[in-house]
Amino acid sequence: MSRRRGFTLIELLVVIAIIALLLSILMPALQRVKEEARTVGCLANLREWNLVCAMYTEDNDGKFWPGYGSTGYWWPWQLERRLLDWKMNKTWFCPTAKKPIIDENGVTAPTFNVFNAWGIFTNSAPDGTPAPPDGVAGSYSINGYVLTIPTNATFEGGVHARDGWRTPNVSGAGNVPLFIDALRFDLWPLENQSPAEYEFAAWSGNNMGRCCINRHVGFVGCSFLDFSAKTVGLKELYTLKWHKTFNTAGRYTLAGGVQAGDWPEWIRAFRDY
Repeated sequence: MSRRRGFTLIELLVVIAIIALLLSILMPALQRVKEEARTVGCLANLREWNLVCAMYTEDNDGKFWPGYGSTGYWWPWQLERRLLDWKMNKTWFCPTAKKPIIDENGVTAPTFNVFNAWGIFTNSAPDGTPAPPDGVAGSYSINGYVLTIPTNATFEGGVHARDGWRTPNVSGAGNVPLFIDALRFDLWPLENQSPAEYEFAAWSGNNMGRCCINRHVGFVGCSFLDFSAKTVGLKELYTLKWHKTFNTAGRYTLAGGVQAGDWPEWIRAFRDY
């Protein structure tokens, strides 16, 4: 009878080396597949919000939600409660950012970055409308310039109401943001606002910084007034028509002569627009 022998140490090391090599090749591909799946899920959520907006405007003379007071804050509080329930309505959350920065016990996470959702907000709106029992949370924002505020008012940042959109029935709707990945539920970007200094900076009063976040490897999910949805490059955000007088050829665009040194270091490697 022939004698069976096991693997030698060298043979085992060769097998381990081959496995390690295969893993090094496959892991980046698997990560890309996972990110593509998260991006597809994000855009699917944004299309659902497009439907919510379309139905609302059809029932309200073609206009978006009114703002409380003069600036258009607190629009989520005006949603039907079934839509506002973030525990049931999972379309509030980009698959990359599903955990609110403040939990149900009111405890704030030690860090707040692009992979956090905003909320949980439990305070009442200025007109007294209470938040739902579980509060409000999510990872998308509305472009505040689409909200219907009083005609003699101004949006945050000083843009006049006449330069807001109010309705999706406008020329160039495919370049006007509607909903977008963001660190708060509302935002009013201005063309001279730079991205956050650090990639994982917390939310601040910088409205462009609320959505210029590296949530999808150099891109964010965004829907538009024509009710389409796609990913948008971070630097491309400066070329979108946020409000009627927004300068899409401003200092942070190729048309405006942007230079690499004008950007914070973390964003410089991404494509210019």
